[in-house]
Amino acid sequence: MQVHEYSFIIDAAPSELWAATHPVHPKLGPGEKRVIEHGPVRIEILHEGDEHGDGLVRHCWFRVPRYLLSGGRAQSWEMVSEIVPGVSSKYDAIGKPLWSQAEGRQRYEDLGDGSTRVHFRETYHVFNPIMRVLLERRVHRFISKDNDKLVKAGLEMALKAHRKRAGASS
Repeated sequence: MQVHEYSFIIDAAPSELWAATHPVHPKLGPGEKRVIEHGPVRIEILHEGDEHGDGLVRHCWFRVPRYLLSGGRAQSWEMVSEIVPGVSSKYDAIGKPLWSQAEGRQRYEDLGDGSTRVHFRETYHVFNPIMRVLLERRVHRFISKDNDKLVKAGLEMALKAHRKRAGASS
């Protein structure tokens, strides 16, 4: 099993960061999906979960090494759970082409000065024991290499949109 952990600071209180990343979304019609695209990552929300996002189900596409013979794209199906509003969340994922299981945890630490340290931890485990020995470490390193920047940029983008919406409604 592979593990990737990192943290970074965002200039917002945990409550504001949580509100920015968990906005209330309008109900969509039958067959409609909310789509989030950020760089090479595409996320389709299949089920929004409860009012806090607990139970959210998403289908994600992201880059993987071309030697996996999937055109450089992978998919995962993920469910968000263990939500503590304003504090933490967890997701469990099943991915392919290298059939795998991942778990990610994100936690907000209030620094007391209007900023938040975001802690992120992900584990990655390939099911097939031969593929695990041959490819697990290399593939996870490839998948994770930009996560630090992508997650921070995604949170900053959500925060900017949240502040714009809040300013417009004032």
